[in-house]
Amino acid sequence: MTSRADQSQSGQLESLKRLALAVVGAVALTADRTDELADTLAERGGLSRDEVRGWIDDATARWRGDAVRVGERAGATLHGALRELGLVTRDEWDELELRIAQLEHRLRLVESRPRAVPPTAPD
Repeated sequence: MTSRADQSQSGQLESLKRLALAVVGAVALTADRTDELADTLAERGGLSRDEVRGWIDDATARWRGDAVRVGERAGATLHGALRELGLVTRDEWDELELRIAQLEHRLRLVESRPRAVPPTAPD
């Protein structure tokens, strides 16, 4: 008899297998559609399939680059809005926490140091 943990693990493994197959299928489908589009455009335009495929690949690469730039721009805009609101980023917060911890540590070291007794003058 298998335990619940084993059943859960095998269920997760099965889900991962399905996800991997779906990804492979999506990539294959995209490649097939690109090939179909290249064939169709080559027939209609009187160009070679490889030439059209190159144009499609270039356009796809440009679109992906544009998507990355839009994401970066959105991040910069959000960062600017946070600045205007006076909010800090997570990195800045973490840096300040570290600095405070370092200062607290130094203060504990200073406070735990034995105090020197000043020498007394002879009477």
